[in-house]
Amino acid sequence: MLTAIIMAGGSGERFWPLSTPEKPKQLLKIFSEKTMIRETVDRILPIIKPENIFIATNIIQVKEIEKELSDIPKENIIIEPLFKDTAAAIGYSSLIIENRFKDKLKENEKIEVVVLASDHLIKKEEEFRNAVLKASKEAEENGVIVTLGIKPHKPETGYGYIEVKDKNIELNSICKVKRFREKPSYETAESYLNAGNYLWNSGMFIFTTETIFKNFEVLMEEHTEIFNELREVLKTNLTGKELSDKVRPYFENFEKISIDFGIMEYSKNIRVIPVDIDWNDIGSFNAFDEIFPKDETGNIVRGNKIKNLDSKNNIVISDDLNISLLGIEDLVIVQNKENLLITRKNRTQDIKKIIK
Repeated sequence: MLTAIIMAGGSGERFWPLSTPEKPKQLLKIFSEKTMIRETVDRILPIIKPENIFIATNIIQVKEIEKELSDIPKENIIIEPLFKDTAAAIGYSSLIIENRFKDKLKENEKIEVVVLASDHLIKKEEEFRNAVLKASKEAEENGVIVTLGIKPHKPETGYGYIEVKDKNIELNSICKVKRFREKPSYETAESYLNAGNYLWNSGMFIFTTETIFKNFEVLMEEHTEIFNELREVLKTNLTGKELSDKVRPYFENFEKISIDFGIMEYSKNIRVIPVDIDWNDIGSFNAFDEIFPKDETGNIVRGNKIKNLDSKNNIVISDDLNISLLGIEDLVIVQNKENLLITRKNRTQDIKKIIK
C-alpha cells in the first residue's frame, strides 16, 4: 500500500517578504497558477489516492492548507504541536499512517511511505513517478530505505551530497550508498562533480513503516521510546488539533534532530536511485536564475515592468511598485505590500537572519 507524507511545516524564511509564517513558500503561486503544495499533491495523485496522502504541518498553516487541499481528508492533515525537526515529524507521521492502515492490509501487504517536500519544483513528472514506484518496490521487497539522488550538473554548495560506491552511475539504477556528505565548499563541490560518483541529496525518502521503525530502534532509541508511548495515544483515533494537543507533552521530550543526522548518515541499508527529473529545491531567490527567462541584460523581472539603465543580472519581483535600476548588478530586489528586500545574490541564504 503506497502512501505519502508531504512535509509542509516550513516557514520559508529565505523567501521573505513574499513568504510569511501564515503563508509560507509552499502556499504561494510562484511558478504557475497553482501553489507549490498543490503542484506537489497533483504530481503524485496518478499513483497515490487522496486518502493515502498525509500533510505534516503546524497550527499556523493548517487552515490555509485545508482550504488549498480540499480533496485531501481533513483527518490526513497532521498538526505537529512543536517543531522538533524531521526525525520526529517523519516518525510521528509514519505512526499515524501505521495506525490508520495496519488493520486494513491484505496478507503479506506492507505500508510503503514516500516522504516529499511541499516546495520542490519537478518538471519531469512522469520520470519522477516512475522512480517513486521503483523505489517503493525496492523498499518493500528488500527492507531498505531508498532516496532519490539528483545527478549534479554544476558544483552546488547549497545541497548535501550522496556518495555512491559505484564510480559509473547509471540513471534509474539502484545504487548502494557509501555515505552522506554535508553541504560542501565550492572547491569540494567541484571535486564531487569531477569524481562522478556523487549525487545531490533531494531529501525524498521511500521506506516501509516496518523498516523505518527498525532503524529508529537501532539508531534513535529515545525516539523509539516516545513512539511506543504515542502508539497508545493514537488508539484513541483523535485527529487534528485535538490530537496535536494530546501529543504535545510527548513532543516536548523529542530531541530536535533531522532524519539525515539521526538515521540516514548511519543506517547500513540505504539505497539511492540516480534520477534526471529536472528538480530544484527552490532554496532561495537565486533559484529563479535557473527557472525563469532573462531579458537581454540578464535581468529576471516578475510582476511590474522595470526601467533599466546599465544594470544586469538582477532578480526583480514586485507586485505594485514601479522600480528603476541604474548601474547595478547581481542584486535581488523583492517588494511585497509594505515590505522591500534588497540584497546581493550571494547573501540570499542569510535572509532569515535579517527577519529575526
